[in-house]
Amino acid sequence: MRYETAKDWRAAPRKRVVLFAMSGLGKTHVSSILREGGDWFHYSIDYRIGTRYMGEYIADNAKREAMKVPFLRELLLTDSIYIGANMSFHNLKPVSAYLGKPGDRDKGGLPMETYLQRQEQFRRAEEQALLDTSFFINRAEELYGYPHFICDTGGSICEWVDPEDPEDPILTDLSSEALMVWIRGSEAHTEELVARFDKAPKPMAYQPEFLADAWARYLHETGVAESRVDPDAFIRWAYAQALAHRQPRYEAMAKSWGVTVDAADMASVRDEADFVEAIAAAMPA
Repeated sequence: MRYETAKDWRAAPRKRVVLFAMSGLGKTHVSSILREGGDWFHYSIDYRIGTRYMGEYIADNAKREAMKVPFLRELLLTDSIYIGANMSFHNLKPVSAYLGKPGDRDKGGLPMETYLQRQEQFRRAEEQALLDTSFFINRAEELYGYPHFICDTGGSICEWVDPEDPEDPILTDLSSEALMVWIRGSEAHTEELVARFDKAPKPMAYQPEFLADAWARYLHETGVAESRVDPDAFIRWAYAQALAHRQPRYEAMAKSWGVTVDAADMASVRDEADFVEAIAAAMPA
């Protein structure tokens, strides 16, 4: 690890951290606290995905829908209007809206072929955004003078890496530059995440093998034709299983490549000093 002990970590003049966990456990919240403190550069993987690697896909999809409206079509063809995504660290809905959900088109679903294509686009985008971390670490210091760096990863990071492979390219690159920190949720957190998702299901990225298995099982268990699947019903059904699928992968990442901080401890962070101590408590003295 970049910092072997709590002493090393506390004394480091340049603290660099990569946070990973399920969405909803505080990665962005803590990153925002540190960014607002003034000494930390906040690199959001999801924001990078949306603005650098999927921006054209997102904009073109919106234009495709606008072209169906004669009034908007004429304005687009004459370059009289511009369509683009308005994304921020706290508003990444254009990315999830593009990713979509599989199922009945009349209920807002996508044909599975289109859905799989977008899943693959997202996988490539996230992998590249993760590999851009070292570039932004250097850029943050050399260009802007930030001494510290926090990388806020997406919940699907665990889908594209092999924590058991000591030569995994993404994990090797990230761990050489920063301390990888898993925010571990409790059973109560899991129940809360499931309840929250049930109220407002949102698109997710899945490991291809997991998605293929989940889709086949859902069709078999419900007896619904692929084109008649309720998109929200499917992703609600798949969510708890996705949590169970990801948990051991996160754990393996932390065991071999970083440290673990309980979500309850991270939730108590109010400033940089709290954050530094929360991380130090997870490291050898």
